[in-house]
Amino acid sequence: MKIKSKFASMVVAVCTLLFLSLPALAHPANSPQNQGSATPQSAPNGGKQKVEPGPGNEVGKGSEDIGKGAGKGAESLGKGSAGAAGNLATLHPGKAGADLGKGAGGAGKDIGVDTGKGAAKIGKGTGKGIGRLGKKLVGKGGKNNKNNDKSDTEK
Repeated sequence: MKIKSKFASMVVAVCTLLFLSLPALAHPANSPQNQGSATPQSAPNGGKQKVEPGPGNEVGKGSEDIGKGAGKGAESLGKGSAGAAGNLATLHPGKAGADLGKGAGGAGKDIGVDTGKGAAKIGKGTGKGIGRLGKKLVGKGGKNNKNNDKSDTEK
């Protein structure tokens, strides 16, 4: 019975991540043809521009943080369990309980902190993707729209 509930929760988690990453994977069907003709603007702070990561990168980094948190948590829990087992074998139940508590507490902290960071990054990337998709659907903010408006007034 436990296996079915674990499997169901894993399926829900995978479906949720897939659903949240779909907007990040959206891209225009036809790319602009004059991409290389744009001249880069010089940055005011010595030529170094801060490049904003794309929505796909944000979602990827968020997933990476969640994975790191799970790994750190498993490591902490393993260390605590190993210490507790060693103390139980040497007949030190008080120390065993303390080690097990430290391991579980460290695992909870690592998983909680990094999962929170990862979820925030995934949310930020998803928001960017939805914003870009909305602009494309409505037709605002595109480079081609400005050119089209000029050509309509010249005719």
